[in-house]
Amino acid sequence: MNFLDILRREAELLAMSAFGQPPHKGVPACPGLNLGETVRHVGSGYRSALEWIRLGREPRAGEWQDHPEAGEDPLEFMRSGAAAVLAELSAHEEDEPCATWWPDQQNYGFWRRRLAHETTVHRMDVQGAAGVEAGAVDDDVAVDGVDEVLTLWLGHKLDVLGVRGSRDSLVAIEVEDHLWLTRCGPRGASAWRVVNPEDAHLADAQVSASPMTMYRWLWGRLPDRMVRVAGDHDAIAQLWALLRLATK
Repeated sequence: MNFLDILRREAELLAMSAFGQPPHKGVPACPGLNLGETVRHVGSGYRSALEWIRLGREPRAGEWQDHPEAGEDPLEFMRSGAAAVLAELSAHEEDEPCATWWPDQQNYGFWRRRLAHETTVHRMDVQGAAGVEAGAVDDDVAVDGVDEVLTLWLGHKLDVLGVRGSRDSLVAIEVEDHLWLTRCGPRGASAWRVVNPEDAHLADAQVSASPMTMYRWLWGRLPDRMVRVAGDHDAIAQLWALLRLATK
């Protein structure tokens, strides 16, 4: 999977979807978020990633430009950030070491993948705010996005935040022939892919959907009625709530 191509394509789609749209238009899937803030956030995220790479550590507030300059077009702020980060990532191989916020992947490949999914999710947000249907992504991209949100955000970011669940529960996530098990509880959260479909029977609950639907549901962009659920609904509700904290 070529994450650089995905990032390049999604950044351009985001920009085209935002062009000419009033910045105050709300993102339907994220109450309180509007189109202009989404565009700014993406542009800031590109610059933050570049500072991680340049400094070799997490940048502190004020060490990167997180808002457009006075008089700068927010869309141009996002576009110039995309161009800069694409140039940096293209100049290095995926396995070349660099600083990231995931100890398991300290290389340029992390940023290629992370920014590709970040841009894809927010491109769909912008399209929703613009009043158009969210453009589909390839199934393999969506499946990888499911894996990323479960292993990176649920399985790592929650631990960094020090957030725990209130009860032990095991929820299976099924996307066609792909299966993950997620464990949440007072001792932390984790997620892992499994090969044997029979392992799903170990879970307290199961959530199933098509690749793009599951991708968007896990990111909080679709309601529960869009996925198929079975088993302990409280376990699913806990997983959902923890994901919202991890990905906010």
